[in-house]
Amino acid sequence: MPVVALLLLDGVPAHQVTAAGIVFGSASPVAYRHAPYDLRLCSASEDPNGAPADVATEGPGSVRIAVDRGLDGLADAETVIVTGHAGFRAEPSASVVEALRAVADRGGHVGAIGTGVFLLAATGLLAGRRATTLWRHAPELARRHPEITVIPEESFVADGPFLTSAGVFGGKELCLHVIEQDHGEEAAVEADRHLFLALPDPAEARGGRMIEETGETGEPLGGKGAHGTERAQGAQGTQGGDGAGEVEAVARWMAHRLDRPLILAEIADQAGMSVRSLTRRFRAETGLSPLQCLLRARVRRAQWLLERTDLPVGQIATQTGLGTPANLRHHFQRHNGTTPGTYRAAYRSLAGMFAAAVGTETDAADAGEAEAGETDAGGADAGGADAGVTGANQADRAGRAGAVPAATEGAAEAGEHVAPGGPCGPPDRT
Repeated sequence: MPVVALLLLDGVPAHQVTAAGIVFGSASPVAYRHAPYDLRLCSASEDPNGAPADVATEGPGSVRIAVDRGLDGLADAETVIVTGHAGFRAEPSASVVEALRAVADRGGHVGAIGTGVFLLAATGLLAGRRATTLWRHAPELARRHPEITVIPEESFVADGPFLTSAGVFGGKELCLHVIEQDHGEEAAVEADRHLFLALPDPAEARGGRMIEETGETGEPLGGKGAHGTERAQGAQGTQGGDGAGEVEAVARWMAHRLDRPLILAEIADQAGMSVRSLTRRFRAETGLSPLQCLLRARVRRAQWLLERTDLPVGQIATQTGLGTPANLRHHFQRHNGTTPGTYRAAYRSLAGMFAAAVGTETDAADAGEAEAGETDAGGADAGGADAGVTGANQADRAGRAGAVPAATEGAAEAGEHVAPGGPCGPPDRT
């Protein structure tokens, strides 16, 4: 189980704690081949009895957070994230410095959100590296640590195993980067989608486990007949008998042929195994039958086309192998609890809100930049945005959240996307 430890100090912004929990929590049902994240809240200090001390959030309305562990909680964490805190200008204790250096020495990732970058910088781990922080604190960070290249115009910076971020969106990007490193880009994109759209769990939406309506009798999904059986390279023989590798290869083979009316016998033939063996392998690795996996991939592909293109529902039904608009609407409703049209409108609306929020933070930061008139140690303007969105970064970040121009029909037909969350997507839970 991947372990992420949040190192909390008094005066931590409450949203930095809750946001991390929301982001990593959204990843759990996506990365179906991995256990959920173990998110630990770790304190940097002890109470009079020697137990980890609870941490107070910043005011107004400060509350106390009950922590799970002390610095010992960092010892086996794959990723440690230092949150911002009120006393960020103070020198960290020797025990904190030692604990963070130990994480880096054993190859773990160490990140910092907002003013937490000051603590990370004090350990010496960022020497000779790039980093960012809240734009209003960037000049101070550059003065105190001239050995660090401060990049205030970026809201998230990854330099080797060290991750730094600024602002609400920067903290989210840091957590999504960790998910991408652990589970792949598709899992990170899908986690971000769930953050914005709060899609229902398919099993919960229908009150039970998904049953493939066409059954497993070999009838094709979305049409009759079958195309030639192209054997997927690596599905058999090159994986050293690894069942997970075989299943993934077959699932990806299907994902690249979603517009074709595939039948179970054809899938088994290209995998080089019997229908019974193929079904057993799929259920063991994904919790789904091959046809359930195929249907899941088709619905996920439809989601992507609704988000990124202006194709009508009829063309999307054809390109995903679901055949007719009615069939697409039926399966889309069963998986996502809404219709394709409503999904597209909601996604575009949220994407527009995201882009507007980014623009607002950028405008505010530009005003602060003009007022401050300061430069960092390298001569670069240190009044950049808290949201930290340059032209390239805005396109990249908005692309993950969906705030991108609709793709061309030609790009959609090129099949550039493989269903996120693994080749089958997350399985239903019973």
